[in-house]
Amino acid sequence: MVVGPFVNGSAVLIGGLVGAFLGTRVPERLRIALPMTFGLSSMGLGIVLIGKIHSLPAVILALILGAALGEYAYLEQKIGRLGNLAKGLVSRFQSQPAEGGLSGEAFTEKYVAIMVLFCASGTGIIGAMTEGMTHDANILLVKSIMDIFTAAIFATLLGYAVAVIAIPQLIVQLVLASAAVLIMPHTTAPMMSDFTAAGGFVMLAAGFRIAGIKSFPVANMLPALVLVMPISHLWSIYIH
Repeated sequence: MVVGPFVNGSAVLIGGLVGAFLGTRVPERLRIALPMTFGLSSMGLGIVLIGKIHSLPAVILALILGAALGEYAYLEQKIGRLGNLAKGLVSRFQSQPAEGGLSGEAFTEKYVAIMVLFCASGTGIIGAMTEGMTHDANILLVKSIMDIFTAAIFATLLGYAVAVIAIPQLIVQLVLASAAVLIMPHTTAPMMSDFTAAGGFVMLAAGFRIAGIKSFPVANMLPALVLVMPISHLWSIYIH
């Protein structure tokens, strides 16, 4: 049984509740500084995962093809549109003034953005699939540490609605972990190493984005995680 998705969901729930309770009592300088640390943590974890690579050419090829496919399909924009489904839920919180003096429209837009961040991040996808395949929950546990503070910071502005995001996040991660169990019997150790490394590259890019250094289109890179295993397998057979 997987534990990472439940820990991660609990972290978002607790962080959202605590942050909403504290509200504007959290200093502005803390709201600015912490996301930079979150980004640095994601980059560090990405570098660790990249170090497990087996075939660098296969991983790079998967990243290039995956990014091209994601860009061609406008994947990031489509994932963003899915966040609009949250507007109906958020609207019930808008009967009262939004936290931090936000207008109803600004509140909704920010809420949609963070919902995508928590539910469709590369770290969550990689962590859920990795635990499903290997029973290693470390990536999701690290994400949980970051998410509890991230949710708290956002909740100081958006209120208790942030805690609700724990529900769709849990569902997404459980589905990914379950799907990964079906894939596991058809994988080899080199394929797993290259999948882990490809995920590391995505997490490194996500870290740059969270820290505000460079806005990589991380969602458009996600198809690489689907392509990397078959490419790694074919590379090992026909080239390496």
